[in-house]
Amino acid sequence: QVQLVESGGGLVQAGGSLRLSCAASGSIFSSDAMAWYRQALGKRRELVAFIDASGNTNYGDSVKGRFTISRDNAKNTVYLQMNSLKVEDTAVYYCLTRGTWGQGTQVTVSS
Repeated sequence: QVQLVESGGGLVQAGGSLRLSCAASGSIFSSDAMAWYRQALGKRRELVAFIDASGNTNYGDSVKGRFTISRDNAKNTVYLQMNSLKVEDTAVYYCLTRGTWGQGTQVTVSS
């Protein structure tokens, strides 16, 4: 059974950076695709970034050029580096793999 634990969220000013981490257990991590989603208050959950087992990536249009997803298979961890943060990036960020969601981590960007 897969378990995901996100960390790294917090409060940051617009223009700042944060790095989120998602530690996975209970799966063959290196062969699994991983994704980050986010859900802002009152809005639908949306895809932020995706990385497959080969390291190929894909991003939501609103974060392209600002966010970077990466993975460390030795640590069973996927990261989301978020730069040039905007107020509209404020949301709960979730990690997903094999149909399993993490508990989420809150990111708040102040103006």
